[in-house]
Amino acid sequence: MKDVRKLMAERVALLNEAAKVYYQEEGEIISNQEYDRLYDELVQWEKESGVILSGSPTVNVGYQVISNLPKENHPSPMLSLDKTKEPEALREWLRDKEGLLSWKLDGLTIVLTYEDGELVKAVTRGDGITGEVITNNARVFENIPLTIPSKETLVVRGEAVITYDDFKRINETVPEAEAKYKNPRNLCSGTVRQLNNEITAERHVRFYGFSVAAGAEDEHYRHEQLEYINSLGFETVEYVRVTRDNILDEIRRYEDKVQDYYLPSDGLVLLYDDIEYGKSLGQTAKFPRDSIAFKWRDELKETTLTEIIWSPSRTGLINPIAVFEPVELEGTTVSRASVHNVSILKQMKLGAGDRITVYKANMIIPQIAENLTASGNINIPDRCPVCGGEAVLRNDNGIETLVCINEECPAKKIKSFAHFVSRNAMNIDGLSEATLEKLVDAGMVHEPADLFKLERYENEIVAMEGFGRKSYEKLVSAAEKAADTTPDRVLNSLGIPGIGAANAKVIAHACENKWSRIRNITETELMSIDGVGEVLARGYVAYFADSVNRERVDHLEQVLRINEDFADNLDGTLTGIIFVITGKLNHFDNRDKLKETIEKAGGKTAGSVSAKTGYLINNDINSNSGKNKKAKELGIPIITEEQFLELLRG
Repeated sequence: MKDVRKLMAERVALLNEAAKVYYQEEGEIISNQEYDRLYDELVQWEKESGVILSGSPTVNVGYQVISNLPKENHPSPMLSLDKTKEPEALREWLRDKEGLLSWKLDGLTIVLTYEDGELVKAVTRGDGITGEVITNNARVFENIPLTIPSKETLVVRGEAVITYDDFKRINETVPEAEAKYKNPRNLCSGTVRQLNNEITAERHVRFYGFSVAAGAEDEHYRHEQLEYINSLGFETVEYVRVTRDNILDEIRRYEDKVQDYYLPSDGLVLLYDDIEYGKSLGQTAKFPRDSIAFKWRDELKETTLTEIIWSPSRTGLINPIAVFEPVELEGTTVSRASVHNVSILKQMKLGAGDRITVYKANMIIPQIAENLTASGNINIPDRCPVCGGEAVLRNDNGIETLVCINEECPAKKIKSFAHFVSRNAMNIDGLSEATLEKLVDAGMVHEPADLFKLERYENEIVAMEGFGRKSYEKLVSAAEKAADTTPDRVLNSLGIPGIGAANAKVIAHACENKWSRIRNITETELMSIDGVGEVLARGYVAYFADSVNRERVDHLEQVLRINEDFADNLDGTLTGIIFVITGKLNHFDNRDKLKETIEKAGGKTAGSVSAKTGYLINNDINSNSGKNKKAKELGIPIITEEQFLELLRG
């Protein structure tokens, strides 16, 4: 018993740490599949021993709330679902009853409360007992109604998710491989819990209702409840009514569809359609008895690990990447997977020549599921593979990482420069990482300001491999164009941890676009800005306190033309008008460009249509989208881009 209790204690600690990193820090120290395997093993140990340790994830649900968002207890616990991977188990569970089979969307569970027809509160599931109040963010979700045609108190539970298309679009704006979001679920979790809802609005979070916790008292079946809230303007999860006779066919239909489904799903949910019958069954300490989850079986392929390569980043982290013999997974060929950190490398005992199984997490991100031979023969380098400088192991809360400590490492420089020239930063067109690497290697670029002085190396650049006179002229022209810029772009380009495009805009606005105020703002002043916390403020001030950083910023100021116009750059044409944008654009490169035009003219943008919306911009005026329907219900004008431009011209 003593040995089993020790194993259980170690397993509880590992699973809780993995859940903490996954749910709170948007990272990953073990794969989802490995977590499920270890969890199931713990359940078996608990059954055999009759012992459940304090803190076991088998009796605790969800993540612990740690953000600065307000907290609130749920009226009744929100339990997690028991699960199975066997279709036949669902059939046996259903017995002779009717059920509702629906997607199990992979996002963040949210509870919306409406009173007198108005959205008054939105709370995350949190740990099942206490959630975080995210009402401000929910108001900018892509598709929820802010008002409904019902005066009763209504509480709707559903899943906040980000589509695969939006996930890919957002990841394309993140230049560093290790900084990219691992999956839509992690991105959605961080987005929904932002303190600055401008970021939430930009990421197009969507909400799909799956149950009614209060209200709709006249409805006695789950499908009637979903039909009811759908009639009020909510989008609901896709569902089908099933019996034991057709449930296996419907499961297969969902399995076929998930390959191309636009929303992330990690399985299905089956619940009894009869609400009173479901309630009569009660619940266990952790699971309700009226519903059960079905998890997809990941497509696993066995292959051979050929090597671990080490990839440095602009932050200094040197990330292990597994390279293996190519295999076909979910319709594409894959040959490498991120191992994330040294801790995972050691836990999996990875080594060259090992037989491994691989899969795609959420059908997108290649992952190693299991190491079948576990040789552990990989040597962790003590030198950076790029600069040859010292690489050291660091332990942060039990997670080991490898870090290059050479501040002049070219890899750091190239990744940093790639961020500096990216679209949302200085937007210097035509400067790929390959070109930056050539410029850095040739000694032409040592710091960001050098990118605006390339005329000094005209002959050398023209003679560079892959270049010529025309390429040189395009590059210099792009840099000259980018030199006319704004304070928020400069701030974002510096790569200060936590300061992306949205936060840079917020800080610049708080400083009335005065660059001297932006670079000299105090920690206290920063923390008074909505969405800026203590950690971010401390790192921000420390960045500008560093003498090397200050010198680089000084040099940038000498080559840039920073437009500090604040109020004067608004002509007032659209002052006070709120616009919502949806659909494809024809005249603007992207929605950010259109939003920028609206804001310069004094208008505002929002993510969802409400009674306060002035116009909905949609080139497909006759579409049946949720936003179009809502606009028509509220009498909000729907205009095309051409009509918007006419409005702009006055």
